[in-house]
Amino acid sequence: MKRSEMREQAFFLAFESLFDTNEDINELIELYSENVTPVCQYAKDVFAGINCNRDELSSVISDYSKSWKISRIPKVTLAVLYVAIYEIRYIDTVPNSVAINEAVELAKKYATNDDASYVNGILGAIVRG
Repeated sequence: MKRSEMREQAFFLAFESLFDTNEDINELIELYSENVTPVCQYAKDVFAGINCNRDELSSVISDYSKSWKISRIPKVTLAVLYVAIYEIRYIDTVPNSVAINEAVELAKKYATNDDASYVNGILGAIVRG
């Protein structure tokens, strides 16, 4: 499985978790594995990391998203941002430019071009610090 496919699995799990934040992450992984395809270890690790650091990731998004509150950001876009910011902050083997590019591609695929531009702008600002 390619890294982009692994990242997409993490995105799906992060997206699903936004609808029921009380659901056990292992249960979400199990449901995905049963109904779609087995979840790879990279996606499990990223998803677990997102859940452990959700408050911090949300704070970073809030700091850089001047015009939108977290509650107004579409869940698809929010899930994309969680995955990318987690990779940028916590996974040294993923270059920032790759995390940004992959996030923009996910946004184009599952959201709109406006969302993709928003994701690109937020992530670019985060990387520039």
